[in-house]
Amino acid sequence: MSQYKRVIHWFRRDLRLTDNTSLYNAREQNEEVIPVHILSDWKKTHHWTGAGRQYFLTGCLESLAKNLDSIGGRLIIRSGSAVKELEKLIKETKADAVFLNRDPDPFGIETEKKVKELCRSMGIGYESFKDVVHHEKDEVLTQSASPYRVYTPFSKTWMSLEKKEPLPRISKFPDSEILSDLKSLDLPGVDHWGLDVPDLDLPKAGEKAAQSRLKEALNSSVLTKYKENRNSPALSATSGLGPDLRWGTISPREVFAKSQQLLDSSRSKSERESIFTFQKQLAWREFFMSILGHYPEVLETDFNEKWRGLEWDDPEKDDKLERWQNAETGFPIIDAGMRQLQATGTMHNRVRMIVAMFLTKDLHLHWKHGEAYFMQHLLDGEIANNNGGWQWSAGTGADAAPWFRIQNPWTQTETHDPEGEYIKRWIPELKEVEPKRFCKPPESGDPLVSDYPLPMVNHGEEREETLDRFKRHNSK
Repeated sequence: MSQYKRVIHWFRRDLRLTDNTSLYNAREQNEEVIPVHILSDWKKTHHWTGAGRQYFLTGCLESLAKNLDSIGGRLIIRSGSAVKELEKLIKETKADAVFLNRDPDPFGIETEKKVKELCRSMGIGYESFKDVVHHEKDEVLTQSASPYRVYTPFSKTWMSLEKKEPLPRISKFPDSEILSDLKSLDLPGVDHWGLDVPDLDLPKAGEKAAQSRLKEALNSSVLTKYKENRNSPALSATSGLGPDLRWGTISPREVFAKSQQLLDSSRSKSERESIFTFQKQLAWREFFMSILGHYPEVLETDFNEKWRGLEWDDPEKDDKLERWQNAETGFPIIDAGMRQLQATGTMHNRVRMIVAMFLTKDLHLHWKHGEAYFMQHLLDGEIANNNGGWQWSAGTGADAAPWFRIQNPWTQTETHDPEGEYIKRWIPELKEVEPKRFCKPPESGDPLVSDYPLPMVNHGEEREETLDRFKRHNSK
């Protein structure tokens, strides 16, 4: 890598100063660094994001700007086409190069190609870095150099590869007259996208908050009892780092390295197994990113070609999709999950699976409807992971649940929320109902309480319908 006098670091999904590969190299190797974030300029609606996600992003940007100010830097905010805005900034600053961390998503990759060509045409440098993942899509391959299509062998190879240690936090920016004089938009609010501030209970955003969440997970029983507790939605038994990894307020290297330190210091076999189970979630994240990188068509169609053309119902028929979205299915575990999502921008991972399989296997609606709704609401919504999770539940994806494995919402409740704590937390009108009644359909045919609906479908009947559809399609 050449040394330049003045470079631009383009913040994308790496909104932190600690272990930021591109920013670290830009700062260490060059005289001046211009930190910039370019806001998208869509208004009102977007099929991949909503008010909660954008509000969390504004908090991340506010935190980043304060952190840069504290070390003599300054975050420059622009809005519009990334390529056009970078071109303007290069001309304004007479920058010698653009530095950035690579994005594993196909849309980010396409933008990077355009930025690289822009830099080439302007006769300046272009430096990109691996940062979002431990291992990019072409680094975890089979012995025949082909992509893995199943998680378990992928994870074994992924775990066997060397994990880089985190880089130090940037501690100082040099004085820069041009950085002080550059025009910048104000830090955005959600009104930048034509949205209203959401009435949501969201976690604190930014690098400091992410570090606090990691510290809490390391110092509590979250990691040491992760394997035991992670499927219990009533417990605070997960790290809560999903949004931080999505927006890059913490790096996957730091999460892995610190969890590995905890694993190495543990004398308990069960604790080590739990921490290892947690680490494998990072491998799942990169498995689905690898799938998307090698097979970008999964965003439009089923990963498993065998199931393309499978029969799905009209989402408007009987208001199926709307009732699912509005938490009016009459299945308490489903409705509790949807209420949690709408109130907090997150949903417990076990409940996500139950909710997704209900939409695809009980309501017979295409996974793309659920995928889109989750992306608009989940703070940690990753294009790759969200798609992979929905196709897994639908039985159409990579390493998917077999098409004949259909989760029963009633027995899932009995297994994972037997006391009804999670359900009663999110559906307070059911707080006086005996928990055992959440584990099977109402026998009397009467609703659990007067203001809560009866189950909208019969699970047993819909299960058989799903099996018939898959069998008929499979016999073609």
